[in-house]
Order: sequence, then C-alpha cells, then structure tokens
Amino acid sequence: MNRCPITYEPCGELLYSAKGLKQLSQALKELALLEYSAEELRAEAMQRASKMSIQGVQPKLSALLNIKEGHFEIVDKNGRYILKPQHHIWPELPQNEDLTMHMAATIGIEVPQHGLVYSKDQSLTYFIKRFDRKGQKDKIPVEDFAQLARMSRDTKYNYTMEKMLKLLDDFCTFPAIEKAKLFKLFIFNYLVGNEDMHLKNYSVIIHNSKVKLSPSYDLLNSTIVLKGDVEEIALSLKGKKKNLNADVLINYFGKEGCRLTDRVIENTLETIMDSIPIWFNLIDISFLSKQMKEKYALLLQKRINVLNLVY
Repeated sequence: MNRCPITYEPCGELLYSAKGLKQLSQALKELALLEYSAEELRAEAMQRASKMSIQGVQPKLSALLNIKEGHFEIVDKNGRYILKPQHHIWPELPQNEDLTMHMAATIGIEVPQHGLVYSKDQSLTYFIKRFDRKGQKDKIPVEDFAQLARMSRDTKYNYTMEKMLKLLDDFCTFPAIEKAKLFKLFIFNYLVGNEDMHLKNYSVIIHNSKVKLSPSYDLLNSTIVLKGDVEEIALSLKGKKKNLNADVLINYFGKEGCRLTDRVIENTLETIMDSIPIWFNLIDISFLSKQMKEKYALLLQKRINVLNLVY
C-alpha cells in the first residue's frame, strides 16, 4: 500500500490521496509525474538560476500548479511554488525537509503548504508554496534577517542569537509575541538537528499592517546530512555554537534573552513534549530510507535527553 507523499496517509494503489490533492487545490483531481528526472531538474535549475529570485545551496526551481492539466509547470517568473529536487551530493534532502516541516507544524510553528511530488524517474522532489506572493502578480513585503541586519550572503553566519532578539525589538510590531515564537522555533531546530538556521533562514513579513515573523522555511535535519565535526546551531548563543545544554537554551535564551515568563516557557516545552511521540511516528512513516530514519530518530532522542524532556 502506498502512502501519500503530501499527507503521509495510506492511499492504496494511488500515488496521492484525495486529501493531499485537495491541500493543493479543491479542484485538483490528479497530479501527474514531473516530466523531468532528478538529474534533469538539477540541470534546469542551473540553467535558470540567473533568471530567478530564489537562491541558496540547494538546486531550486520556480513553478506554477496547472490545475486544469494536473501538473507542476516550471517557469522563470511569477511562480507560486518552489521545487527542490534530489541533491547530487547530499542524500534525501527533499524527504528530510518535508518530514521536518511536518514535525514543526505539530507544535504550532507556522509553515507554508508543502509536500513531495514524484518525478518521471520516481525520485521525490520537495515543493513549497511561496508565502510572499498573492493573486496573480502581487508580492507581499518580506525581508530576511540578513537584510534587516545589513549583512550579506557571505556574512550570514556572522551574527548571534542575542542580536536576533534586538532585531525583533527594532522591526516587529509586537516583539514579545515574536520572541515567544522564536524561542519555540529555536528549541525545535536544536532538537531536530537543524544547524543551518543562518540569518537568511529567518524573515519578517508585513501582514494586516503588522510586522511579524514569517512562516518558517528551510527546516531540515542538517546534522545527519553533513559530515565532519558539525556545530549544533548556526548563530552563536552565549558565545557557543556547540555543546549546548538546557541551561543555555532554556534559561539563558528563553528567560534572560527572550524575557519569557515561566508559564510561557513551560507551555512551550509541554507542547513539544506532547508532540514527541508524534514526531517519532512521522519519522517512521516518512519517505526517508531506513538508515536515515534511524539516524534522525537517534539524534532526536539524544537532543531530547540533553534538554531533559519527558514524554
């Protein structure tokens, strides 16, 4: 029996469940294979890179969803989705990112519509709907934290979490609310091994005339992908990027840095602890290979132990 790569629910002999298709559009009845292989998608991404506004290490393509014909259509401009095919060096990034985004949603972290789509070679490509677009051509004002801090792509790691909090004070309409959201996101990223949350992976968005943190994106367990002596976080906290503990992450960052009350911190940690069994189940039914599932679960349990979380 197949599982839907959008919802993870059983879908019999079908590639996608009806619920998964409806998440994309109520009018969508079927979704065809991408007409490219993973290798061809990477080649397309390289050829189109200079024409597109989305950048980064992973190959990316801009796409529209053609509901009438039931397929994703790669475009140079005005795309409403971003496609990320399999990487030629780092294994299973699409499956990893999609799983991690599902996990984030279980604790109330806002994430855009996302999922996996099959290519003609049966490889899986990650898709995510752009949250900085509305209607046919309108753009929603969004700025990443590198822009806010006047840093560049080359200096996006040269910052601290303490300075991030100052940016929230300077730019957000209700900084206290955004600090609580940032704390939850920060703890989540530590637990799932996302060590690559640099300045360009955080953004603010203007919504209903209010400036707030944008929906989260680029969430994945980078620790099980990268090789070598890895760091635990991208932006230093209390002068550290590794060998972190509950005192630094919860007391120093949550209480002292974010100035959160004990009740807010307790509620955040309780929400996370309640979702941990769901996380392990999501890992188990995800589209990662058995080996990568084991690595993901092992790291998650290790980080849970560091924070002394009980579930």
